[in-house]
Amino acid sequence: MPLEIVVDTKKKQGATRNLGNLERIDSLSQYLASIPDIGKPLSITEGLKFAKQAFFDGDSLNYTMPSEFDLPSLAPYLSMKSGGDSAGGKNSFSKLISSFMDSTRQQARISVNMADVGSKRLPEILDSIDKRVGQLFAKDKYDVQLTGTSVTFLEGSRFIINGLKDSIFWAFLLIAACMLYLFRSVKILVTSLIPNLIPLLITAGVMGWVGVPLKPSTVLVFSVALGIAIDITIRFLVNYKQELPRNSNNIMQTVIETIHSTGISIIYTSFVLIAGFVIFCFSRFGGTMALGWLTSLTLVTATFTNLVLLPALLISVNKVNSK
Repeated sequence: MPLEIVVDTKKKQGATRNLGNLERIDSLSQYLASIPDIGKPLSITEGLKFAKQAFFDGDSLNYTMPSEFDLPSLAPYLSMKSGGDSAGGKNSFSKLISSFMDSTRQQARISVNMADVGSKRLPEILDSIDKRVGQLFAKDKYDVQLTGTSVTFLEGSRFIINGLKDSIFWAFLLIAACMLYLFRSVKILVTSLIPNLIPLLITAGVMGWVGVPLKPSTVLVFSVALGIAIDITIRFLVNYKQELPRNSNNIMQTVIETIHSTGISIIYTSFVLIAGFVIFCFSRFGGTMALGWLTSLTLVTATFTNLVLLPALLISVNKVNSK
């Protein structure tokens, strides 16, 4: 995965005229090279080391940062134009050097490739690089930015996870408000949310166990399945509320009759919905396939919890209140 570090010296010619800036860039490059998951960095300082080695007849011992006395000798290598080219074009080495700087030489770029270490390890690496950047480059004099696919991937992962948290939070909040308005009971509200929270936790655990990544197609599972599962809960509780006065407020008898009258229709409806989502499992697109079997798994679990756990919770709450 590519990682780019852009150092803005905030001064024209600042990337090459000031030896201290070059040494700071080289120090950062050496720090990057010391991280096991990052490959060898490429920057203007690597070009200067190569130029110094070439100037001293290819002696590998001279593959080091040039001193202030060496820079005048290496000035032709830093020139954006080749002195031997009458057309004023760039030679190969000048092109290489200029690719790591902008046209004004105010900004210098460090380019590295790093392993795909995952969303857990990547923030740690980027944070360590940020700390090292803060030690080398004062914020009032330099502007250093980390960019590239690695940073984009991290920001995308954070956006998806934050979006998942927000969507579930607002979904539960709106559902809780509707349930509270319909049944006017905090106990019923808590009782109804528990059977719908467990399937989401089980699905999240299975995703981690199997190794399904969080991405837009799989994040949809939680919102879609939660909406369908809460529909099952509302159907059961509405029937329970209607049957309760007819059974002289006998909780046990009302729960049994509700299961008999509503349970079969809930099972049939759930089977139809599950069959519809199972079709997605035959897709060749991984995201659609994961959406299909994960949603089906969530609906199966939600049907079970709403027909077994929800009645048990209603009876248990009544026993606690009677005591």
